[in-house]
Amino acid sequence: MLVVTSAELNTWIAALLWPTARILALIAASPIFGNARIPMRVKVALGVLMAMVVAPGVPAMPALDPAGWAGLSVLAREIVIGAGMGFAMRLVFAAVEMAGEISSLTMGLGFASFFDPMSQGRSSAVSQFLVWIVTLAVLAVNAHLVLLEALAESFYTLPVAAIAFHNNGFWELALWGAKIFSAGLQLSLPIVAALLITNVALGILTRAAPQLNLFGIGFPITLGVGFLTLTMTLPYMNMPIQTLVNQGIEKARQLPREWDSRKPQMKLNSDKPVNAL
Repeated sequence: MLVVTSAELNTWIAALLWPTARILALIAASPIFGNARIPMRVKVALGVLMAMVVAPGVPAMPALDPAGWAGLSVLAREIVIGAGMGFAMRLVFAAVEMAGEISSLTMGLGFASFFDPMSQGRSSAVSQFLVWIVTLAVLAVNAHLVLLEALAESFYTLPVAAIAFHNNGFWELALWGAKIFSAGLQLSLPIVAALLITNVALGILTRAAPQLNLFGIGFPITLGVGFLTLTMTLPYMNMPIQTLVNQGIEKARQLPREWDSRKPQMKLNSDKPVNAL
């Protein structure tokens, strides 16, 4: 007769529950896997399937009751780890979206907005266009699979354990958030510069010929120059976008090391170029 004790049952449940929590948190927070258009059942099935593949090879887990306070604290810790890794990658898409917002406002397309299922808010047409380009680029180079590989590696760099976090991980994640503004401005800088020159030329033209209707000719000219500049700069956005995606994956890979309080912490240079793909 097969006899299963409560301790063995708790060990089996915890061996699948805690890795599933980290994986599902990353799926919910990551930009591609967490898209609102993907059914919830598909996300949960993917998380459980990945947990069943990863769980047999992870290091030994603490012998704790999953329903106890200690087990619930470990569960919350795993959710924070997965959500932090997915959020680091989502900031890459937020930077591209901000570049589109800056370009739209400069072109005069601030009124042309659509519902964004990723952010559950409104975003401009140019922003949606750039986000779709980045999404296709991420899928083309299998960056989403590299992110899942980094998630599997995190179970070895930061195993499931009942230990506290190191604050350096949260600080590094906050510093990585500044990439939204720096990368967004850098990606939109060609359009902003071209439209600045266009507006200066229109201002000089208005002073030279006051009878011209600036509002009648200014909007079509700025709109046309903006789309022309966007068309000309798209082929040159390959390397900046790929570098930004690489840095996002590398940041997601570094976060578990930053949160590990058992190892001596080292200051990482966030501006160091990486090549994760």
